[in-house]
Amino acid sequence: MVEVVVRDNNIDQAIRVLKKKMQTEGLFREMKLRQSYEKPSEQRVREKAEAKRRHRKLMRQRLERQGY
Repeated sequence: MVEVVVRDNNIDQAIRVLKKKMQTEGLFREMKLRQSYEKPSEQRVREKAEAKRRHRKLMRQRLERQGY
């Protein structure tokens, strides 16, 4: 659950903090995915592509750490 404390009636700052927390937790992305039905086959393809992307990013980070 996302919680934001409003200090000194500063609503604008509280909204900015809320949006940032929602972004980091992936709520915006999940809401976008749930807007319409996704077929199971499309879901598998999307998840497989995401896994490939994560793996490539991890390998890139490992190479940078090792100095290649």
